[in-house]
Amino acid sequence: MVDPRTPVLVGVGQFTERIDDDGYRGMSAVELATEAAHAALADTGADVAAVAQAIEVFAALRQFEISTPFSSAPLGCSDNYPRSVAARIGADPARAVLEPLGGNGSQKVVTEFCAAIAAGDAEVVLVLGSENGSTLRHFARQDDKPDHSEQVGGQLEDRGYGFEQYMDEYTATHGLTGAPVQYGLLDNARRSRLGLGVADYRRSMAELFAPFSEIAAKNPFSSAPTQRSVDELVTVTADNRMICDPYPRLMVARDQVNQGAAVLIMSVAAARRLAVPEDKWVYLHGHADLVEQSLLDRADLSTSISAELAVTEALRVAGIGLADVSTFDLYSCFPFPVFAVCDTTGLATDDPRGLTLTGGLPFFGGPGNSYSLHGIAETVLNMRDNPGRFGLVGANGGVMSKYSVGVYSSAPAEWAADRSRDLQARIDEQPRVPVTRHPEGPGTIETYSVRYDWPTTTGIIIGRLDADGSRFMAMTTDEDLLALMTGGDPLGAAIVVTAGEKKNHARLA
Repeated sequence: MVDPRTPVLVGVGQFTERIDDDGYRGMSAVELATEAAHAALADTGADVAAVAQAIEVFAALRQFEISTPFSSAPLGCSDNYPRSVAARIGADPARAVLEPLGGNGSQKVVTEFCAAIAAGDAEVVLVLGSENGSTLRHFARQDDKPDHSEQVGGQLEDRGYGFEQYMDEYTATHGLTGAPVQYGLLDNARRSRLGLGVADYRRSMAELFAPFSEIAAKNPFSSAPTQRSVDELVTVTADNRMICDPYPRLMVARDQVNQGAAVLIMSVAAARRLAVPEDKWVYLHGHADLVEQSLLDRADLSTSISAELAVTEALRVAGIGLADVSTFDLYSCFPFPVFAVCDTTGLATDDPRGLTLTGGLPFFGGPGNSYSLHGIAETVLNMRDNPGRFGLVGANGGVMSKYSVGVYSSAPAEWAADRSRDLQARIDEQPRVPVTRHPEGPGTIETYSVRYDWPTTTGIIIGRLDADGSRFMAMTTDEDLLALMTGGDPLGAAIVVTAGEKKNHARLA
């Protein structure tokens, strides 16, 4: 018998609305999350009304439309997202929480509230998230728009936006204002370390992701349930245009989705009291949450210390090894986060167990900060169907900035603390690369991306000054350098950088 305060995941729900669905309703983020919450309540196999009324905490993942102070919700939004959902399902939680942005948030919040339940600070918690980006785009140019505004008021623990952890004025000024260009820098840094050419690396990315699309094609909750071949993913066409080097469109997280997910967590005592059948219970055996150094500080842009340590620590807490894991769902906004886990843990990119249960962000869908809540939901279902086996979820946030891992199983296990705080100190103590913000003179390209998503194709560069080896950022529209960046291989190329008032500019030496 486990301690009655031991946390168990007892209900999971997912929902997807596609624009071309019969009966498409143009649902709000609140409505999408409500559908997922209803599904999670029904999934418990217990009295739905009683379970809803027992929920003490609604922990919500922040949508893209409210992720910065500058964001605008074009169709309006709720002033209290978690309480809007709570009201719709007949709940009145004592506490409503809105998490900062970050794709790691799904697993981080599940771990946080499992710990809170184990400590006796709560008994029943619902974690939820949703995005209606596809609907926002659909109505953007239409005159007749739905109104998603809601004023519900009430207590809300708003934990802030959190975007300042992922970018600053210097990086944003030099073009790092979107995930594709940010991850493009990391994947090209990895290509440099491996010594691969542009074509060979693009094929390796396609070989990684083609099996993901096969899973997505079979998932009823997928936003783009179409299987893609390696050649389809590699070949640049009008439909598979370049977004930011090295990514054609089909290798980029699909953020135009309408998806919601919810996970219900209880103490064992509450699950028994509410008559949730034990065959619904799944335990969080292992967990870890770690934060990487800021992008420009990292000694090696081609890898992730936080992902490596988080996976290793979660497995240690669970008391198992990588070989004991039956399923994986690794965050896959771009190839790099998947490669980073494989590179550092020894997990093969073509492991026959597969690296996703959903189908991955480019194919299943990338609902903002809540993607991994779908990964957790799929893992819970799989663990129920395969008693005693283990499933690992890896959730990534920012520019490979935060990594959270959960290891799940139906096998009963007492709650165990992790050593994330001690491991974080190890990361914080790693050497940092000096940065020259206003560089002048000759240098070399350390890594790069190209923004094709701007009106003017622009090269984005992280380089090293020849004079002292310090790191800098620069942009370029220099004809010769841009030709090398778009049609050749600029890694290690000699350049000359000039500091402008706000932006640094580079040209081919």
